[in-house]
Amino acid sequence: MPLTSKHKQQLKAQAHSLKPVVLLGNQGLTEAVNAEIDRALLDHELIKVRIGGEDRDERKQLATEITKIHQAELIQAIGKIIVLYRKNKSAA
Repeated sequence: MPLTSKHKQQLKAQAHSLKPVVLLGNQGLTEAVNAEIDRALLDHELIKVRIGGEDRDERKQLATEITKIHQAELIQAIGKIIVLYRKNKSAA
């Protein structure tokens, strides 16, 4: 599901005003967190996730893992916040 750069720019603009709906804490990527991310993507398609921790490489690795697990597109990663997009297949 590759997105064009123009579409990504539009999604970034839409995400600007969003608040993180999922917070990844010290426990990491648990089943409960994965379920919440999946539910949020089903409800909203475009979400922000806050990844805790100070290690930049670990946050990057978690962002990659989340996008693979949820078949989502990583739109943007700034600091501890990532923006994810997954087209809702049932709405199509």
